Amino acid sequence: MSREADTPATAWTGEKERSSLWVLRLMSWIALTAGRRRARALLCPITLYFLVTGGTARRESARYLSRALGRPARLRDIYRHLHCFAATILDRVYLLQEKYDEFELRPNGTEAMDGALARGEGVLMIGAHMGSFEVLRALGMGRGARVATVMYEDNARLINTTLAALAPKTPLHTIVLGRIDAMLSLRRWLDSGGIAGLLGDRTLPFSSKRTRTLWLPFLGAPARFSDGPFRVAAMLRRPVIFMVGLYHGGHRYELRFMPLADFTGANATNRDPMIREAMERYVATLESLCREAPYNWFNFFNFWAADASPPPADVD
Repeated sequence: MSREADTPATAWTGEKERSSLWVLRLMSWIALTAGRRRARALLCPITLYFLVTGGTARRESARYLSRALGRPARLRDIYRHLHCFAATILDRVYLLQEKYDEFELRPNGTEAMDGALARGEGVLMIGAHMGSFEVLRALGMGRGARVATVMYEDNARLINTTLAALAPKTPLHTIVLGRIDAMLSLRRWLDSGGIAGLLGDRTLPFSSKRTRTLWLPFLGAPARFSDGPFRVAAMLRRPVIFMVGLYHGGHRYELRFMPLADFTGANATNRDPMIREAMERYVATLESLCREAPYNWFNFFNFWAADASPPPADVD
């Protein structure tokens, strides 16, 4: 059972991106100064620092992990979660600089993507703040495809400057939603055979009459998800593929692609039911992945607003 509500105007998305950029700048300095092997050795003290000082991240990690693991999260669970996050951010620096030979990238389920690219068609993908998006860019470029990130304007402005500084020679394509020509730009990108990826596990940072927040069952309780990404797909009448780049430690990543929905037949009559069905399938897929690879989900935010307080972390 789900509840619907107007999307609230919140500032947490921008705050989260600013925090991620600070970590990215720190990790990039370490990565470029020390090299990957030495930089990885520094992940332990960096993770300990954030474990001690990052109250919000520690609290939300405990809340989420307790649900994903099915038991109260321990401090070592939270440490592992933060370490995994730091490791993917460190690797992001090298992936943006196209140092792909330092990684083992194992793709699964690429048939739908490869088929569309072979026909010269674009591919619309919806993922989550899970694992690494940069490995998708690496895989796409390895197949001769162009990959664009679709995001909202405030986040795009915050992150693009830093990413461009990290990889000035790497073409970083961003399609900014919220602008008048956004849908036209996205349509043109897909029509020209490009891959476009956007993330569906955050509510929007502003109110919109065109989108809604749906409360859907997620890890044992109703959680907030915006229908914005799926409404975009429905307006464009495109098939949607779920994407994720799971981090398996060291230099190993697994890319998974799963057909999620097909909006080619969407119209004014069936659009809303199709969007709901796609969202339910998306949330169920994300929940399954969170249970399978719990330390890969990096959305340090309380989806479950009914929780008055986080579960305490066990020391043992």
